[in-house]
Formats: sequence, structure tokens, C-alpha cells
Amino acid sequence: MTTEPKPSSRDRLLDAAAALAYTQGVGVGIEALCKAAGVSKRSMYQLFDSKDDLLAASLERRAAAYAATLLPDTAGPGSPRLRILHVFEQLETQASSPQYAGCPYLAVQIELKNSEHPASRVADRVKQGLGAFFLAEARRGGALDPELLARQLLLLFDGASARAGIHAETLTGLLAPTAVTLLDAAGVA
Repeated sequence: MTTEPKPSSRDRLLDAAAALAYTQGVGVGIEALCKAAGVSKRSMYQLFDSKDDLLAASLERRAAAYAATLLPDTAGPGSPRLRILHVFEQLETQASSPQYAGCPYLAVQIELKNSEHPASRVADRVKQGLGAFFLAEARRGGALDPELLARQLLLLFDGASARAGIHAETLTGLLAPTAVTLLDAAGVA
């Protein structure tokens, strides 16, 4: 019989920070974080300089997995149009979950309102990565103005994610047609 090792205190703190920041916001207290992780405050401060650093590390740790849930496989086939639409299909699927609370990286940026905060810097890198994906695909697809299209697609993504995250909008049947309209207007076949 093989038993899996218990996650380290660091891993438990990172997991708790990700979960609580997503469901309760970045203002979640250290007491709540430590309690959820089953770790003392002393241990937390031995592992991280501050709650800000913990939040940033938590976001960084999940960045690749987050991107993998949205972006198509880099080696996968598909036209730039289909690859862009894939992102919006993934967002629509994620947003249909009752637990969906929006893009965790956008939420951090909005809540913190401080571009120099360590977590904001991580969130900005992740959002820039999505924008770079849109730009690369827009260029490959022959968009008339790839930079403008990439900005429009990122705005659509963030707006849809925010509206769905506050349960003000259902994305089904709305998101893909809106993205198609942008792609058509930009000349991406």
C-alpha cells in the first residue's frame, strides 16, 4: 500500500492563497490563510516575507496551468481563427460553472489597483501572455490591424470574464459570435 506524502506547508499555503483569494478576494486575512492551510503564522513568515509575496507566488505557481486551460496546444493544428475562438470557447465552458468567479488574474489587478504590487506584476505578465497569443494569431491570420485586434480580443475576454464572474451575464451564445464579428471585421479568415 502506497500513501502519498502530505503536501508541504509551502504547498498548502500556496493552495490556500489561491483558493481563498479567488473566492473571497485578495483582502483575505493571514489568519484565514494559515487556518485553511493548517500552518502557523510563524511558519508562513518563515516561508514567505509577506502575504503579498505569498499571493504573488500562488498566482505564479498556477499561471502555466491557467494558460493550459485556455490556449490551444502549441503544436496542434488549426487556423489562427480557430485557435483564437478556442480561447473563447474555453472561457464560455469555464464560466458556465456555478463556482466561476472570473479570471483570477484580472480580479487581482482590479482589487489591488496597484501595478507595483508583486501579485499585480504576476497578473500583468499572465494577461500580457494572453495578449501576445492574440497578437501572434492575428498576425498569422492576416488581420488588417493585428495590434488593434489583439487589444479588442483581450478587452472582450476580460469584459466577458468579469461579467460572468459576477453572474451578471451568461456567455453561452454571446461570446463566440462577438469574437467572430471582431475576426470578420479584422479580415481574419
